[in-house]
Amino acid sequence: MDSSGKQNVSEVESKEGSETNQEDDSDYWVDEDNVIKEKNSDIKLNPMATLEVKLIQAHALTNKDLIGKSDPYAKMYIGPERGKTQSSKVIDNDLNPIWNEHFEFVVEDTSTQHLAVEIYDDDGLQASEVIGYARVKLSELEPGQVKDVWLKLVENLEDPKENEDQGMVRLELLYCPNGVRALFLKDGEHSEVVEKKKRLLIRGVLSVTVISAEDLPPADLSGKADPFVVLTMRKTLTKHKTTVVYQNLNPSWGETFDFVVEDGLRDMLIANVWDHDTFGKDFMGRCILTLTRVLLEGEYKDSFQVENAKSGKLELNLKWSAQPINRKS
Repeated sequence: MDSSGKQNVSEVESKEGSETNQEDDSDYWVDEDNVIKEKNSDIKLNPMATLEVKLIQAHALTNKDLIGKSDPYAKMYIGPERGKTQSSKVIDNDLNPIWNEHFEFVVEDTSTQHLAVEIYDDDGLQASEVIGYARVKLSELEPGQVKDVWLKLVENLEDPKENEDQGMVRLELLYCPNGVRALFLKDGEHSEVVEKKKRLLIRGVLSVTVISAEDLPPADLSGKADPFVVLTMRKTLTKHKTTVVYQNLNPSWGETFDFVVEDGLRDMLIANVWDHDTFGKDFMGRCILTLTRVLLEGEYKDSFQVENAKSGKLELNLKWSAQPINRKS
């Protein structure tokens, strides 16, 4: 025990119940309640949960480059104090990037902590420029429930009234108290359990029914459109296309397509809506879906807002038939 009465963690581990006057370089100490605390800090380090984060995409980011477009990437950490920061990969020249990356954070106190998200423009050898900030209060998350959220990016979180819109970022969040099994996977961890999870491939068949769309924006001079939908699995680039429905802003299809998916946790479904023209096609918008919800529920039907369009929703039914296999070592 040192002169302040603080018992060192290394001493507790090696000689439990004993006292010593020897000091060491540990950054932590144990108080009288056996709670691990950081030196020079009043924050208690008492891990109570894991926060699994899937960074999906961003939309309509502010362009910070004079030539071309920004090269965005994300940084995330658990606040209020800036702890361990994790970064995504850089997406070159894109104001609507798709990441689909997984991260994991240790949570100590959901009542006071939040997830901080920072989006930057990578400028190579120069310092990165901030595009915007966002945060999520951990107290708003339900244990064991996946939450799909769009967060508004702002220039200053402390004074939001002065902020201009810097775009949006989309996350999937899963708060797992100790004892609750996590769903997402994080690359780079080394425990035996996680290594087994990393070898697991969620393989199966994804059946997608394109039911209908409503309130699509006009794409032709007649005030109508000739819409069709192209479904693409992002990892394999496997594609299926619906028929064209002519002169209709509220088309119905009722067409079903099957995809063989090798890695359900890491793949995505992209539904692009196009307007058919005699000499080509015009892009109308898209919907991006992770497979998290269908993996959990088995089957669901929902309407999705069409991105990059003034209006429009796409109604889909997704069904999953799983066949787990192990990745060969």
